[in-house]
Amino acid sequence: MTRPILYSFRRCPYAMRARLGLASAGITVELREILLRDKAPAFLATSPSATVPCLQTDTTVIDESLDIMHWALAQNDPEGLMDMPVSGHDLIATTDGPFKTALDRYKYHTRYDSDREAERATASRHLLALNAQLNGQPWLFGTGPRLADLAILPFVRQFAFTDKPWFDAQDWPHLHAWLEGFIASPRFTSIMTKYPKWEAGDAPTLFP
Repeated sequence: MTRPILYSFRRCPYAMRARLGLASAGITVELREILLRDKAPAFLATSPSATVPCLQTDTTVIDESLDIMHWALAQNDPEGLMDMPVSGHDLIATTDGPFKTALDRYKYHTRYDSDREAERATASRHLLALNAQLNGQPWLFGTGPRLADLAILPFVRQFAFTDKPWFDAQDWPHLHAWLEGFIASPRFTSIMTKYPKWEAGDAPTLFP
């Protein structure tokens, strides 16, 4: 098969999780960096939602970040990321649903005309649950990462950097250690390489 194409945007947490899944699976793709304010016509013609990430293979287009992770890990899962209890999938669903809604309304409160403090409090309840889940262990389900860790961490990072001094002041020691270890890791550094905006006709950029 020809090499899959991943349309991505470096700072998007959804695109981060897709890159994390592909990197863990060791699947090489052609990465095309998209600017959200100036989307390439080829990307718009490929992605049904016109949002990143979007993975194009010989046979299909996968337009959801979690589906890209599942696709990659179904082919190769050397870390055993999919070896996870049902509660891990529940944590991802809560992150993608109520937590992300509150996060957006906290981070972009002017755009949403929302109560910033109330939305932060709503999101914080999920983070408190994650802190409790992490108690005494480096990852959500023990000594090694699982799908939930890599699917959730980019969004915790986004929340943290919305107001880092406030986040750092919270009594969430296990959550802080989890996030800080992730940000400092070669895994995270390797998916955050800066690439120029992709243009049709550019030489392929391979990832990872």
